[in-house]
Amino acid sequence: MGRNNYFQFKQFRIEQKHSAMKVGIDGVLLGAWAKVDTCQNILDVGAGTGLIALMLAQRSSAQITAIEIEKNAAGEAIENVALSPWKDRVKVKHISFQEFAVHNSQKFDLVVSNPPFFSNSFHAANNERTLARHNQALPFSALIELSANILTEQGRLAVILPVEAAQQFILLAETHKLNMVRLTRVAPDMQKDPHRYLMEFSKQDLPCSTNFLAIRNNHQEDYSAEYKLLCKEFYLLF
Repeated sequence: MGRNNYFQFKQFRIEQKHSAMKVGIDGVLLGAWAKVDTCQNILDVGAGTGLIALMLAQRSSAQITAIEIEKNAAGEAIENVALSPWKDRVKVKHISFQEFAVHNSQKFDLVVSNPPFFSNSFHAANNERTLARHNQALPFSALIELSANILTEQGRLAVILPVEAAQQFILLAETHKLNMVRLTRVAPDMQKDPHRYLMEFSKQDLPCSTNFLAIRNNHQEDYSAEYKLLCKEFYLLF
């Protein structure tokens, strides 16, 4: 999925010729899943090509700031936003989260991130892909702490991670008094175990809502009805 130089959605197009990480299911899942109904200000951390920021712009009336540390991805995100219907509501900045947090005084209703999750594995052959896939530049602890500082009291942090990394992330979030309030366990199909967790965290002590999502039906025959419903406003196929 998304290995071409562009990916066409129903209301916008993602150019991705120069970005290390192309459009993928993880980003689409998070962009379609994150709760935005009451959001006025959203921050997308590690915006890549701008995919998630544009999905959230389509789903809301919020002002969206998208930050990206890798130069090529940030450049393409700026171009993708400029060609979208929401260029007046989405701003892209080529900056690290750490630097952004130092100079920012604004609070956000939602921080959303499809974060790099490799920590001890071999690095990719090029520096851009390493930044996109490995979390040395933004460890989970930094993402969580900075998000907690920048969120409003009712604000939420939404992320997607592989299951093992997600379990580590949950423990770290608890140390910064961010409670998991929403969890969707995602599996490739109905016969397989979950391989991704969609997670939402809050400063408030609320019960956690939990559910399950299979991307495809049994034996990979077709996309599941639940996945089609979640993504129908984006994919041309649905």
